[in-house]
Formats: sequence, C-alpha cells, structure tokens
Amino acid sequence: MTLEFHAPHDVDTDATPAPSTRSDRRGPHAPGRAGVRGLLDRLAARRAVARDRRLVAHLHELDDLQRLLTDARGVVERGWIQHSWFAYLDEHGRVRKAASAATMDAQGRPLVAACLVGAVVSAAGGPQVVHSQQVQRALDLVWHALAADEGQAVAWCPAPDIRMARVRDLTSWNDGTDRTATEVASLLLTAERVAVHEVARVQARRTAVPTT
Repeated sequence: MTLEFHAPHDVDTDATPAPSTRSDRRGPHAPGRAGVRGLLDRLAARRAVARDRRLVAHLHELDDLQRLLTDARGVVERGWIQHSWFAYLDEHGRVRKAASAATMDAQGRPLVAACLVGAVVSAAGGPQVVHSQQVQRALDLVWHALAADEGQAVAWCPAPDIRMARVRDLTSWNDGTDRTATEVASLLLTAERVAVHEVARVQARRTAVPTT
C-alpha cells in the first residue's frame, strides 16, 4: 500500500523555487560584475576615440596655421609698414594706411604693405576675419615665438584681455625704432617652427594612449 502526502500550498517542497538572490533582484537587464566591467571598457574606448578625434582635428588646425604663417611671411616680404596695420591703394590709386580701428577701410583694396599683425590678418582672408579663431590662434603662435622659449608648450586660448595685451605686444614690437622687415619675417618663420613643435607634441599625445 502506498502512502501519499499532500503538502499545503503554503509549505515549501523540493519543487518550490529557491528564494531570489541579490543579483536576481536587479532585473533581467542589470549587468553582473563582468557586465559592469564590459560597460566601463566600452565607455573608456569611446572616450579614447573622442580624444583621438580631437587630437587629429588639432593636428589639421596646426597644419593650416603653419601655412597661414608662411603666407603672412610672404606678405611682409612683399611690403612691410609700421604704425598702421595695412597700406593699400584707394579707388584713385593713392596709397592709404589703415590702423587697427580702420582695418575695414582696406577690405577689397589692393594691399601694398602690412605690419606683423596685419600680415597675419591678410593671410587669413583680410580684415573681415580679424576676430576669427584662426587669426587669434595664429597670433598665439606669433606671440609665443616672440615671448616664450621655442620648445615650451603654447598656452592656447588666453583670456580676452590677455590676448588683447599680446596683440599690443606684437604691434609695439613691430613698431620698434630699429625694427626691420627682415626681423619681422624671421619672427613669423620662428612661429612656423613653433607650430611644428606643437605638431610633434600632439602626435606624442596620440601615441601615448592607444585607441584600441
């Protein structure tokens, strides 16, 4: 004769599911320890890719700035002036000068000569781009070439008042009593080398942390 035992529904039996563990209570989509590690790795990889893109963009920018400075050197070699930003021909063929406050007067006019800062502005496209980032960062390189050690890292994006003071430094240097066009062109050449040093610095930062 077989005896059968019937357990009430509120009594655990061998078939009753085991109580939920802490990890089970996190839900079906919650990552375990390995999942968290994988999530962190993916986030780190995305940050590394974004960082590398920024560095590559900076390299392209430095290449453009170096070419701009080369063009500015050509402007100075063709004609250099002091105490004004530009010398240009007006509609009657007469030579006119434009200081910083009147740079737009030279827009679209044949350029005869330029000072150090005016040459950078002219190489970038003329007075209408005087406040562009490209011009401002090119002048960062020129000021660095004038006032800092050539191998020292460039201090990009100074405060507006500092940047304005640096432009005044450059114009005062350009207008020095004994200054020559050769010296101005030489400073622009030094600024080109500063850009080359910055390229090497950025490339070193790219190789320091692999992106894969």
